[in-house]
Amino acid sequence: MSIEINNESGVSVDEVALVELGRYVLDSLSVNPMAELSIVLLDADAMAALHRQWMDVEGPTDVMAFPMDVEELASEHTEPSGPPRPDANGVGALLGDVVLCPEVAAEQARHAGHSTESELALLCTHGILHLLGYDHGEPEEEREMFALQARLVGGWAERSGRAPIRAPRPGTRGEVRDIATGARSGERHG
Repeated sequence: MSIEINNESGVSVDEVALVELGRYVLDSLSVNPMAELSIVLLDADAMAALHRQWMDVEGPTDVMAFPMDVEELASEHTEPSGPPRPDANGVGALLGDVVLCPEVAAEQARHAGHSTESELALLCTHGILHLLGYDHGEPEEEREMFALQARLVGGWAERSGRAPIRAPRPGTRGEVRDIATGARSGERHG
């Protein structure tokens, strides 16, 4: 699994942690180990320019995802919103770029009640899920994506010994956050 980090934000972040998180998420979803992922960190002005260019929305945003091998990934899904299966030829796909803005993440972290590192982990996971075809435009899609996102960041935080991450609760459009655990929805975490 190849994960590249390009920090152009001017903000010091734990790049090793983001790579470890990316590997954890992709491994947890059984994504082909030959897959490639790029994580880019931008300052607020550069993120605002991307947001305007691609979404026609003014101002910076927290995370954007730019899938690369979209057609190949879409044809490999076992479920419409699930991750691609490993390529039978052993060839990995270029998943794409997850673009994060640490400045926006820091503000959101203050409101969420956790660290900027935790918010970046949540946003990076969110972006990876988008690269894999998950979405949250419809209520059922949101419940599925946010539940998986919470389980992934919770499992990573527990496994890595990181501080708890307050992930958006499924079904709340991201407005309500709970401490994420690695337990599946409906399981009790003990």
